[in-house]
Amino acid sequence: MASIFTQIVNGELPAHKIVETEDYLAFLDIYPLKPGHTLVITKKEIPEIIDLDDELFVGLWLFGKEVAKAIKKTVKCERISFVVLGFQVPHAHIHLIPLDSETELNFQQERSRASDEELAEMAKKIREALS
Repeated sequence: MASIFTQIVNGELPAHKIVETEDYLAFLDIYPLKPGHTLVITKKEIPEIIDLDDELFVGLWLFGKEVAKAIKKTVKCERISFVVLGFQVPHAHIHLIPLDSETELNFQQERSRASDEELAEMAKKIREALS
């Protein structure tokens, strides 16, 4: 069965997309650690990031870097953290998370779902910062 991310890539599930290329997609996490929390993924479903071929691996990080710069322009924060976990969705991806301290990086904390309105507005602002 296709991962939830593949379903998003295929248009079978909705997402608040930031930007996409032929090989990569960036969209907002619906359960963000902080506003602006974005996922960058490969469009090709590969379960673990270390299984990506070198070109796709490097491209994902470069794609993420450009998205992170736009998030930083949009969200007041000290840094954008790049986090690779991959336990919840078996599809290579990187979390881009606006942070002001290391203590904010806690995936075990209870997170609430962001509203579609909040996500739509944030996605719009980040897309504008990419321009």
